[in-house]
Amino acid sequence: MSTLELCEKYFATRDVYKLMGIAKDAKEKDIKKAYHKLSLLVHPDRVPDAQKDESTEKFKVLSKIYQVLTDTQKRAIYDEQGIIDDDDEGKLTNWLDLWSKIFKPLSEEDISNYEKEYVGSDLERTDIKKAYLGGKGCINYIMNHVPFMKVEDEPRFKEIVASMIAANDVPEYKIFTEEPAAKRNKRHKKYARESKEATIIKERIKRRREKDAEAEQEISDSGNLEQLILARKNSRESNYNSLMDRLLEKYAGEDDSDTVDFSSFDKKKKLKAKTASKKTQKSPKTNSVKKGRVEKPKV
Repeated sequence: MSTLELCEKYFATRDVYKLMGIAKDAKEKDIKKAYHKLSLLVHPDRVPDAQKDESTEKFKVLSKIYQVLTDTQKRAIYDEQGIIDDDDEGKLTNWLDLWSKIFKPLSEEDISNYEKEYVGSDLERTDIKKAYLGGKGCINYIMNHVPFMKVEDEPRFKEIVASMIAANDVPEYKIFTEEPAAKRNKRHKKYARESKEATIIKERIKRRREKDAEAEQEISDSGNLEQLILARKNSRESNYNSLMDRLLEKYAGEDDSDTVDFSSFDKKKKLKAKTASKKTQKSPKTNSVKKGRVEKPKV
């Protein structure tokens, strides 16, 4: 399938600007920002095993689009003719390498500083409006598509949306203004459960860091430079993964009611494969003797 056909298959549009959520005259920095945000949602290392294949394809599509929109000639061809050249397809590792080269690792301080700048900003208001329209008023959708959004932020962003509705900036969706109590309670229970799990994970990470620090000190005292470098490398990777998991909570999270269980599909595939295998494993035919003659089996 072509890139545009894959766009339609996985993102329900052949318009790459609409897919990325940017204007046709968007600058490279805006394209990079949009690509980063969307690629976090589908990064194959950040989804359950059952979704890895589809996530990988989505990731490749987004990376391809990023390359097209940041290449002057390729972008001009798409703008003028609505086509994308697919002759330069690469392996998945190339897409992952591209992503890792574009974006530097995040530190906890980076995330904290950005959150302080983002919350209450015009950008956050724009994202809330976009999420409200994209989810047609679904609060779960808004929570999952606006960065750093937590349950305790509901009263604040509800006021923001209410003011938009009053000013006729957005239509009124009953699912927002008259959300069923059962749906709200389910969301609150989900976030309370996740918050408890996050606290446990945070404690584990803290204990692991303390052990790593002790190990580094012991290695440093013993003077083994090679082991010290390896320990620091492992510690950085562990810290980086935990920080990314926190950031991805707002992008990769899905409403429980919208979650698809792919395990049943895997079981059906395995059952079909097993049945087909049994059919092919027939006992071999052998020669037989009948009326003094050797009869060969018919092929």
